[in-house]
Amino acid sequence: MRLNILFGGKAGQGPNILTHILGQTLVKRGYYVFYSRDYQSLIRGGHNFNVLTASNEPVYSNDFEIDIIVALDENTKKIHEKELKKDGIILSGKYENMHFAGRVFKILGLDFELLKEELKKLRGFDNNLIEAERGYESEDRKIILNKTEKKGLYFINGSQGISDGAIKSGLDIYYAYPMTPATPVLSELAGKQNEENILVLELENEIAVVNAGIGSSIAGAKVMVGTSGGGFDLMTEGLSLCGGAEVPLVFYLAQRPGPSTGVATYTSQGDLKMALNAGHGEFPRMVVAPGDPKEAQELTSQAFYFSQKFKIPFIILSDKHLSESFYSLKEEPIITKSEKTTKLIRYNSYEQDETGAATENADIIKKDILDRLKKKLEIEKEALKFEMYNVYGNKESKNVIVSWGSTKGAILDAIKCVNVCFLQIKYLEPFPKEVKKFLEGKNLILVENNSTGQLADIIGEKIGVLIEDDERILRFDGRPFLADELKKEIERRINDKS
Repeated sequence: MRLNILFGGKAGQGPNILTHILGQTLVKRGYYVFYSRDYQSLIRGGHNFNVLTASNEPVYSNDFEIDIIVALDENTKKIHEKELKKDGIILSGKYENMHFAGRVFKILGLDFELLKEELKKLRGFDNNLIEAERGYESEDRKIILNKTEKKGLYFINGSQGISDGAIKSGLDIYYAYPMTPATPVLSELAGKQNEENILVLELENEIAVVNAGIGSSIAGAKVMVGTSGGGFDLMTEGLSLCGGAEVPLVFYLAQRPGPSTGVATYTSQGDLKMALNAGHGEFPRMVVAPGDPKEAQELTSQAFYFSQKFKIPFIILSDKHLSESFYSLKEEPIITKSEKTTKLIRYNSYEQDETGAATENADIIKKDILDRLKKKLEIEKEALKFEMYNVYGNKESKNVIVSWGSTKGAILDAIKCVNVCFLQIKYLEPFPKEVKKFLEGKNLILVENNSTGQLADIIGEKIGVLIEDDERILRFDGRPFLADELKKEIERRINDKS
C-alpha cells in the first residue's frame, strides 16, 4: 500500500495543520508517513499545498499521482486535478479545514476519537470538534488501509534533526539571521532554550552572526551559526578567519535556489561547490550532507566533534526539502560525544607566531601553512572512523546511482524493485576516495537537484571517475524528485545502457 494525499489552498487556510494531524495519527497507528511542503513566499493568498504519502512499508518521498485531493479552494482543484488517479477522490466545497479533516479520517477508516485527541492540542477546540464531526458524518466513501503492526516510529523533520543533534552535542549558543529555509532551526532552538539552557540570538545580519559566533567560540562556547546561501555569502570572510585562526565553529547551510534571491521558498542543491570552496586562502574545513533527519542528528554531532578536536570550520549542508519535510523513522541516531577544547589565548587573523603575534617571517608563514596541510591529513584519517557514505540495493549490480543529501528519499523509494546499487555520499570534504571501487566500470546514473551536476565534478576531481552528461538525472525547477517519476527515468536510463 502506498497512498498519496494532497492538501491545498491559500496561505492561511490551514493545509499544514490538516497534513500534520493526519500524519501524526497515522504514525501513531504504526504507518510510515512522509510529507513535504510547497508554498509561495506569501503570508496570505497564493497557492500552498502539502503531499502526504503513507504506507505500511518505509516511505521517504511523494509520488506525482494522487489518491485524494483535499481542495480548500477551487484553485487547488484546477491546478492538481490532472494528478489525480482515475479512481481518486476530490474533497472540495466551502467548508472550514477541520470539516475536511473529519472526511479524510472517515475515508481512511480512522476512528473519530483519534482525530478528537489531535484537536485537543489546538486552539478553538469546540468549534473544530463541531466541524470535524459534521465532516466525518457526511462521508461514506472508504479506502481500506492495509493493517500494520509497526511500533516505535517517531515523526520528525530535518530542521528538528539538526536542532536535536546540536542540543545533544552540548550546544551553548546558536546565532542566526532569519532566512528561508534555515529559519526553522532558529525557531526550534529558540523554543527550547530555557529547558536546554542554551542561548539563541537573532542578530542584525549574517556578518554579525558569524563574527559573534567566532567571538563566543574563542571564549569557550560550543557555537553553531545558521543561514541559507545568500547569508552564507556574507559569512565567507569569517569562515576564512576560522580556518586561519583555528576557531571551531559549526555552520548550518540550508540551500534554496539561487543566484541572488532566486526562488526563496523552494529547494535546490546548488551550493555544494560554494560550501567546498568559499573563503579566501587555503585552510582545512569539513562538509557533510545528511539525507534524512536521523542522519541530520548524527552528522551534526560529528560536526561538533571534528570542529572541536581540530579547531576548524565545519559546514552542514541541508536544503528546503529536507529541512521542512516530515519523515517517520524507527532507528534512533548515534550521537558522537565531543569535548570543548578552546582555550582563552591570543587569536589573530594574520599569520602568527607561537605566541599569537602577527608575523611576516617567511619561515613562520611556511610552517603555519604546512601545519594546516598536516591537519588536513589528520582529519582525513580520523574521518575514516565514521560512516562517510552509504550503499543501498544490490551491491553487485552493474548499474550504480550516485547522489547526496535530500535526494536519498526519492531514490530509495524509486529503486525498491529495480536492480541497482545506490551510493549516497555523506562526507563531501574530506571525500571518501574508497567509493571509487563502486563506480569504476559501472553504468553510472547521477541524481541531483541542480542544473550542472556538481557532485559529478567533485567525483571527477577527487577520484578521477567521469560521469558524462547523458548519465545525469538533474532537476532544477525548485521542486524535489518524486519517486514514481524518478523510477521511470532510472529504468529508462538502465534500458538505454542494455
